[in-house]
Amino acid sequence: MCNLMHYGIVPPTTENIQRAAEKLAKGNLVVFPTETVYGLGGNAYDDNAVAQIFSCKNRPEFNPLSVCYGSLKQASADVFIDEKARLLANFFLPGPITLLLKKKPDAKLSWLCSAGLETVGIRVPDHPVAQALLAYLPFPLAAPSANQSGRISPTSAADVVDAMETESLCIIDGGPCKIGIESTILDLTGSSPIIVRLGAIGKDEISAKCSCLFSQNNLENNSNAPTKQLKHYAPRKKIVLNCGTADKSDALLAFGTPFSNECAHVLNLSVNGDLREAAANLFAMIRQLDKTDARHICVMPIPNIGIGISINDRLQKAVDASASS
Repeated sequence: MCNLMHYGIVPPTTENIQRAAEKLAKGNLVVFPTETVYGLGGNAYDDNAVAQIFSCKNRPEFNPLSVCYGSLKQASADVFIDEKARLLANFFLPGPITLLLKKKPDAKLSWLCSAGLETVGIRVPDHPVAQALLAYLPFPLAAPSANQSGRISPTSAADVVDAMETESLCIIDGGPCKIGIESTILDLTGSSPIIVRLGAIGKDEISAKCSCLFSQNNLENNSNAPTKQLKHYAPRKKIVLNCGTADKSDALLAFGTPFSNECAHVLNLSVNGDLREAAANLFAMIRQLDKTDARHICVMPIPNIGIGISINDRLQKAVDASASS
């Protein structure tokens, strides 16, 4: 059982954010919104607080956690900031990107954050509630997604209640996440950047703005990365991708104009075929359809361009995880 004080879902008023900061300073955990997904935050300098995160998520302790700071300058107290990191920060921070960097010898970060490794993933969230909360704190927040490990990431306060035990959990309700898909993880610890996890910012966008020369082994099996899991995004129902038909006993996750169907449960990621809108709706809609009495969740094809690449990556992980569960 998590050692958390009862507080419940609260609006993001200044008073509530200050109270949440007080909870965190006492070693408790708080759920807060970011532009990507809701995070389960704890004092990244406190071993006991970070251990609670692992316990609450049922997360393997060899699985590193990303750490949220108010700015890259604040992160420089704990990690080495090189020119590559500064260049990326100029374009993408605050924002939905996690930079995997080397820790300083005198870093205050709990070793649990990095799973005993010499590297740690740094986030600077682009959300007013997250920034306001961090501004009240003299420490960064270890903050993975606020769900049981391997389950669908929450993109609203209500999703958090569905995603994990919240009877005694403080949840700051900042509304639906505007991006709704996790951050891109970029490993900067080698000679060339490596995209460890596809996310809200694509390789082409990074290359266009920063002229990055990526390693040829992108998306390699990098054990240093935060969110390295044995299972990912496991819905209870089987997901079928790239569907042009669906049985009436199935649920349909559409994109654009749906094909003719008799499905009782149909949700549309984006009626207008907007990939950004589709990303924002992805986890919430999978979660809704997973609660229905449908046999399968049939997903229409998603263009494999831009953020669509990350959407398809998440969908494939959901397929693989549900097949192995």
